[in-house]
Amino acid sequence: MDTRTGLPVVGMIGGGQLARMTHQAAIALGQSLRVLAANPDDGAALVAADTSIGTHTDLDALLAFAKDCDVVTFDHEHVPGDHIRALVAAGAVVRPGADALLHAQDKRVMRQRLGELGVPVPRWAPVRSTEELAAFGAQVGWPVVVKAERGGYDGRGVWVIGSPGEAPAGVELIAEEKVPLVRELAAVVARSPFGQVAVYPVVETVQRNGICVEVIAPAPGLTDERAVEAQNLAIRVATELDVVGLLAMELFDTGSALLVNELAMRPHNSAHWTIEGARTSQFEQHLRAVLDYPMGDTSLTAPVVVMANVLGGEPGGMSIDERLHHMFAAVPEVKVHLYGKQVRPGRKIGHVTALGDDLEAVRASAARAARWLEEGS
Repeated sequence: MDTRTGLPVVGMIGGGQLARMTHQAAIALGQSLRVLAANPDDGAALVAADTSIGTHTDLDALLAFAKDCDVVTFDHEHVPGDHIRALVAAGAVVRPGADALLHAQDKRVMRQRLGELGVPVPRWAPVRSTEELAAFGAQVGWPVVVKAERGGYDGRGVWVIGSPGEAPAGVELIAEEKVPLVRELAAVVARSPFGQVAVYPVVETVQRNGICVEVIAPAPGLTDERAVEAQNLAIRVATELDVVGLLAMELFDTGSALLVNELAMRPHNSAHWTIEGARTSQFEQHLRAVLDYPMGDTSLTAPVVVMANVLGGEPGGMSIDERLHHMFAAVPEVKVHLYGKQVRPGRKIGHVTALGDDLEAVRASAARAARWLEEGS
């Protein structure tokens, strides 16, 4: 407890943009998020006064960081499970726990558990040899998707291959059928230790080169029945896995069915739109959940909300400050969130959010703003 404010202290392991935006939400709740950042120039370390420097693999750093926190949570899923259990053994409250988080860390474990629960997923198999991969491909048809069991994100650790010989070497893999999908969706739910849940409207996510570039809320053309199906699926998985905090469920929409693709147990890119577009942002909701506060209203603040990620462009050209000047003049209705990151081609350096009544107009505003920040034009 912070003796100056009488309010609990939340510690977040990881100092990226998710911690940065969670810190912004914490301020409104009278708190200052405590952050464990790997580097002093990480996005959250630039703005959070209560920042410690240390890595998520250093148990001593984790123990020292957690010592005066009322609850510890995560900016990413990479903290080893044994370290999380050691924190709990030392008296820390960690949410989500190691047993839940494992399903976001290990794709094989996640697929096995979802199968046991009867949750629809693409056909898949663990593969440990060229022969096993060939047999799987013969069963489902080529090409197939192979994924690293651990560590992949934003298109990394995922390969679409046309033959067993194209699979990466030296990586433990699962293989999945290449699903003929209509689009990708996401359902985000928050769950408290008490068991209260709050689910956001289902969104459509648009991917390019394995990276999400646009999120549309609510997902256009999605029937009420299919939206409720996705929301209930997210609630069920969060409950069965005993998730505390946010669960983001990425889904394939095949036109006739929904299939679960990935899980994340933290604030998620598919819900950045909620900062302006929902009554309670995902970042405030995550704090409420891990602190066991009652959940906030998840309803939309406008009929249409579109979030576009801002990716780093090629070196050269006008500065990001100059681009902001031009963008604000060209698209004054758009809200901007920059993450304090060094610009590299393809790196997520921020996002923009547009709200309105007309889907195409709102999408155009968000895309134009993102293009100004990426390309300076």
